[in-house]
Amino acid sequence: MRHLVRTGVVAAALGLGLGALPAAPALALAPGTTVTPAGHDYTAALVSGTTAAFVVGSTTVNCAQSGTTGQVPAEPANTSPDGPVVSPVSPATFGTNGASCPTNVPFTTARTVSNATNGPWTIALQYDPAGSTGTMTIPAAGVVTTITGLASCTVTVAPDGPASVSGPWRAGGAAGPPVLDFSAGVTLPIRVTGGLACPTGATTATFRATYEITDATDPARQITVSAPEG
Repeated sequence: MRHLVRTGVVAAALGLGLGALPAAPALALAPGTTVTPAGHDYTAALVSGTTAAFVVGSTTVNCAQSGTTGQVPAEPANTSPDGPVVSPVSPATFGTNGASCPTNVPFTTARTVSNATNGPWTIALQYDPAGSTGTMTIPAAGVVTTITGLASCTVTVAPDGPASVSGPWRAGGAAGPPVLDFSAGVTLPIRVTGGLACPTGATTATFRATYEITDATDPARQITVSAPEG
């Protein structure tokens, strides 16, 4: 009993000396987002003069063409009160003049095929006054690259489940349409299979690309990401 009383006195003294412990801060909700024009189709293609680069170990694949298509959700789904606006997009395509992409390894090329077999591809656009972002989610095994030539390897992206990559959304204007920018490099989980020349120990790859977003329904307009009105 004395021990319990003594413990209570010490606790009270600590409480008087330090004050009550502050409550844990509440998690802040993400800003609301509105994407317009509602219901408009759009296309994403590489900014002119750039490539989509996929780096696995010491091997770099450079594709001259890459793109996807999507649609801004119709009202009211084009507005989210406390987070991103999410919508499906077509599996991204990769190629060079309709054929395989070159690599930095002589006499070696890479063919990339994307799919939605295990789930949808999506894009989540999030408004932020400090800088809006776009997050693309690739379903499990949604991209498979086959490297042929001096080495024969297969690289599967997101082998164990969906994977997401995020980059800045740069608003459009008089100089051109908006851009989704992955040029700083984003990391993707991968699995590599093949012979001794293949980087089978690699578990991640770096992807770099910059996509220009064009309103396909009305090319005179631009896709925008902003705060909800009101």
